[in-house]
Amino acid sequence: MDDTIDWDAFFTLHHDLPREGPGSDAMTETVARSLPPLPPGAILDLGCGPGRQTLVLARVLKHSVVAIDSHRPYLERLAMAADAAGLSTLIETRQQSFFNLAHEPEGVALIWAEGCIYIPGFVEGLRMWRPLLVPGGLLVASDVAWLTKTPPDEARAYWEEDEGIQLLTVKKKSRRAVAEGFEVLGTHILPREAWWDDYFNPLAERSAALRANAGPALTRVLDANDREINIWRRFGDSYGYVFHVLRKVDDAV
Repeated sequence: MDDTIDWDAFFTLHHDLPREGPGSDAMTETVARSLPPLPPGAILDLGCGPGRQTLVLARVLKHSVVAIDSHRPYLERLAMAADAAGLSTLIETRQQSFFNLAHEPEGVALIWAEGCIYIPGFVEGLRMWRPLLVPGGLLVASDVAWLTKTPPDEARAYWEEDEGIQLLTVKKKSRRAVAEGFEVLGTHILPREAWWDDYFNPLAERSAALRANAGPALTRVLDANDREINIWRRFGDSYGYVFHVLRKVDDAV
């Protein structure tokens, strides 16, 4: 985790929110249904958070899913949701860092990384997780990318200076994936409502409710959160989360 963040304050803001990043059940299902047949092996949902996408994957793929996150309360929420949805036999929760994944006994057929690959970095994440995949295994990662070749200066400054992230266009990310030993099977851009409905709108409401009694640490978290929402409202057409559907290319090719 990022040591510069006050995690108590962060989780005060994010406690019991529907999602921990932009996304929607409909988009997860669309991408999951676009996948080719999987080879034998495990399915890992990395950085699963409260697990909305985990439930969709188990339901759509009809396959057991190992949901991995370092924050125990997220996993507990997911376990309860899986039980309520009748999917508990298909979902295993595991408290673990995705920086230290062990090889699964049967190998990994699919790594699903929805909204979390920015933590190690796009290329670094591909390099770290590719060895876990069986031949022909898939890696599906959603990450922020420029949707234009000429992004606004203020949006660029926000991502580079405030967030410390060097965004690339979708095509450049696809080229990076190919260079790291993947075939690009498809890309899917998250629609704007998938940012707002289950993520930014609940965050904005929670931020407003907490602000009156917030101490210094929480105020800093709220300020950063509100700035992120404001930048998206103004410049969200220039960038977006994009699912990259990647297939591991045989090392001998």
